[in-house]
Amino acid sequence: MAQVTVTDPARDYLAQLIEKQDVEGMGVRIFVTQPGTKNAETCLAYCPPNEVVPTDEQVDLDKFVLYLDHNSVPFLEEAYVDYSKDQMGGQLTIKAPNAKVPKIDDDAPLPDRVNYILASEINPNLAAHGGEVSLVEIVDESVAVLRFGGGCQGCSAVSLTLKQGVESTLKERVPEITAVRDVTDHSYTENAYYQ
Repeated sequence: MAQVTVTDPARDYLAQLIEKQDVEGMGVRIFVTQPGTKNAETCLAYCPPNEVVPTDEQVDLDKFVLYLDHNSVPFLEEAYVDYSKDQMGGQLTIKAPNAKVPKIDDDAPLPDRVNYILASEINPNLAAHGGEVSLVEIVDESVAVLRFGGGCQGCSAVSLTLKQGVESTLKERVPEITAVRDVTDHSYTENAYYQ
């Protein structure tokens, strides 16, 4: 079963919303749309008894049942649901670090582990500048060949990003990686973040 954490404030808030629906046995379903892609989004929805799917995993949260969509389970590992009050009332927050790429084991193939670090740690940071990086291949058993895109392609700061950000993170998280190589055509600068 996926490890999904629902804080007490989030549980209480969701229980209040469910109570207002006035449907006996109402629960909440958590699922990921477009799981395993850069467009993945983690969602919560009401789940009345007639919409319970037999393959869903069920987590009893005392006040209601949380249903984990079967196909989303690998992408919900380490998901975290919280609620915090603010001046506007409050905000429900869902964090699912594995929604874009499911969590993998330490003994997974090297390309899978590199792709996981790119998707879960590196690309979210590059996205702030409209950029992304993808694995082309692993050569010489330890060199990750990468291609930058979006705001990183043609960016004047890409060599700094590559060495201090991407390479250092990959070497730290995937010790078998000894170096990275960039095969991006940086002469195309139309979308570059820094020209």
